[in-house]
Amino acid sequence: MLALTCATAQAAEGIEITRASIEASDDGYRLSAAYAFDLTPGLEQAIQHGVALSFTTEIELTRPRWWWTDDHAVSSRRTVKLSYDVLFRVYHVSVLGSIQQNFDTLDDALLAIRRPARWLIASKGALKPGETYNVTLRMFMDRDFLSKPLQVDAFNNSDWRLASHKKTFTYRAE
Repeated sequence: MLALTCATAQAAEGIEITRASIEASDDGYRLSAAYAFDLTPGLEQAIQHGVALSFTTEIELTRPRWWWTDDHAVSSRRTVKLSYDVLFRVYHVSVLGSIQQNFDTLDDALLAIRRPARWLIASKGALKPGETYNVTLRMFMDRDFLSKPLQVDAFNNSDWRLASHKKTFTYRAE
């Protein structure tokens, strides 16, 4: 009973961004992040009945300027879709426009969403080396990808609201 209460309390809190950093690589700048969240019972039931859930991560890098508004250097968005194949009893996690991974359990599928691969957010020339940027990151369950009848239900049902607070930090470009 206590374990169920703790799990429900964590699910009600939403998504927590536990780690976020930007790394320079040969092909550009990559986001390395980790998230902590659990699905509410209503969302788990929806997945089991074949409803696909989409989780969107948004990141924005701005360069502060004292003489004008901040310079928006990078704004990027990535959506990860979680679905369940009722016939084959397999969970699918896919990044829109990219590869799809298959998992036997919901926990394994959620782990792939909670600890995503490093994501290329900007090309090498997008940031000025030596400049400091303000980074804003957030993740949320994107209800726009649901069918229209489910969007209405999701709008009125707190079980379908899963989102993080905006995490802000600074990054000095390399």
